[in-house]
Amino acid sequence: MTTAPMRDASYVKHPQVALRPPQEVMRLKRMGSFFPTRLSFVRSMLRCLAADNVEVTRPVWEMDSEGYGRAVYSLSLGGHVYSLVAFSKRLEPTQRTDRVIAEAWDSSYVLYDGIPSTEELDRLQANTPLQEAGRFQATDLVLSRANKSVRLFAHVAERLSQGLQPDEDMIASIGYLMRTTAVYGNGKFGIADRTRILNRPMLADPFRIEMLTVWLIRGFTHDLVEYVAEQKNPDNFVPLEKRFKHYLGIGNSTGLGMAPFLVSHPILINNWMMVRETALARVRAIEEVDTHTVKEVNRLLSRASKHLEQWNVPDNLQMERIVTLRIEVAALRIMIENDFLLQAFAWNKLIEHSKKWSTECQEFIVSLALEAYGELIDGLTSCMGSVVLPRLEPAMTLGELHTLIKSNFDWTLDIDFESEAASKQFWYVSEEKLEPRLGNRFEEAGAELELPLDIARQVQYLEKAIASLPKDQTLAIFLIHHPEYRHVIRRIQTNQHHPYSEIQDNLIGQDCLPIDMLRCKLSFFGAAKFDPKSDRWTRINLYQGAPLFDELQNNGADDWWLPVLESAS
Repeated sequence: MTTAPMRDASYVKHPQVALRPPQEVMRLKRMGSFFPTRLSFVRSMLRCLAADNVEVTRPVWEMDSEGYGRAVYSLSLGGHVYSLVAFSKRLEPTQRTDRVIAEAWDSSYVLYDGIPSTEELDRLQANTPLQEAGRFQATDLVLSRANKSVRLFAHVAERLSQGLQPDEDMIASIGYLMRTTAVYGNGKFGIADRTRILNRPMLADPFRIEMLTVWLIRGFTHDLVEYVAEQKNPDNFVPLEKRFKHYLGIGNSTGLGMAPFLVSHPILINNWMMVRETALARVRAIEEVDTHTVKEVNRLLSRASKHLEQWNVPDNLQMERIVTLRIEVAALRIMIENDFLLQAFAWNKLIEHSKKWSTECQEFIVSLALEAYGELIDGLTSCMGSVVLPRLEPAMTLGELHTLIKSNFDWTLDIDFESEAASKQFWYVSEEKLEPRLGNRFEEAGAELELPLDIARQVQYLEKAIASLPKDQTLAIFLIHHPEYRHVIRRIQTNQHHPYSEIQDNLIGQDCLPIDMLRCKLSFFGAAKFDPKSDRWTRINLYQGAPLFDELQNNGADDWWLPVLESAS
């Protein structure tokens, strides 16, 4: 596994069982059943903030009585100061949409490198609400926007202004005051390139700076709704109870634009999967579970069961999976309460036993197992990045390449790509918004502009192309005559050293569900409450249950896996 350098030179080798093979892990059905874990980016990011004793301040709050204006939140992390610059504006109902084609939003944000001056605030205020149409500089690290959950935001503000707390059922069913529709980093639209912060303490890991931005946005939404409520009726206003603040995360609407990432970053995805599977292998190798951990697992299962009861979605397929999961987790709780974990190598036996349950339950148990062993696995998160790009090895012979195809890509060879079902879909980039889309090859125009995400088909065509050629011929010679295969050959060679780099399914077949790719990636972010709106986009919740700005140093700052809305005491 090629990774970013380990930060702790004192490396300890831990016992572990064999990792689950890529043939099992890298299937869409399983990837589309992943749950957030303590290795997820939001969890590791907040642990870093707590370790660095981060304090969040609010040097600027310039809002009118209706909550429109600008605010700045600043913090010092690893010797550098970062500021969320937030802008809130009136949005007409006709302009409100979560689709990427939107041109206006309730709020917009920049994570700024340093503390912005008044002149910089004015520059950002002129450009940030424009998002893609704005002009940005190297000091602008992350760009984002969000829309209110209009019904819940108005309800909470009204109730607080009357001296009352909001309706629990309404809070539970929605779970956020605002939802982001994009969080851009890595140089997009002229903001800072990732190299600007790559070597800074605690920001080198994947998506850490984006997840920091979202956490700060969440705090802003809490402040904004309380401010609006107080402005309505300062004499009767009461602040929002902390149990509600904990439960209110940040919603997000995510569609096809995110899916190709899992294909276009093979080494990075391998490292994410390798860390997850290595962590599981370490837990499975534990011979004896101590009584404290058994008690902790029972506590986590009790909370997770409540979380599952509070996870309800309109999508019939996902709701069926949730109902099945509730039944299976109830059976799991009975097993744990009957001392299943007191057996030798109990975790390994539980993972094997779970194969009789749904894939969703199997991956739930993986997340549960990891949650109980932070000291054993948390350090692995420093291996989730990569600065290495796939490289072609031109000296390899066609015989060696054919052996790799047969050993690692044999799953591609029996697919009948002449059938309509196997080649029904094609990926392309929309001209309007430069975002990935999925078309029907037999009903829509544009297949000639197809993105190279048809990995299985490319491998099969390559295997046929080299079948009759001399086995000792080098790839350098072959590619002189067939340069069109350079891309797929590089992927095959990359997979030799990075076994979790390929999704082992046909990504252009009629059975490919992009929602599985979305859930996989979002689980690594730390998303929960997956709420599919089709097989191509979903809503999620980030930071639900997470510590607030003033809670990072509390003992429970990292104890928010699968949170629940607690009842009033």
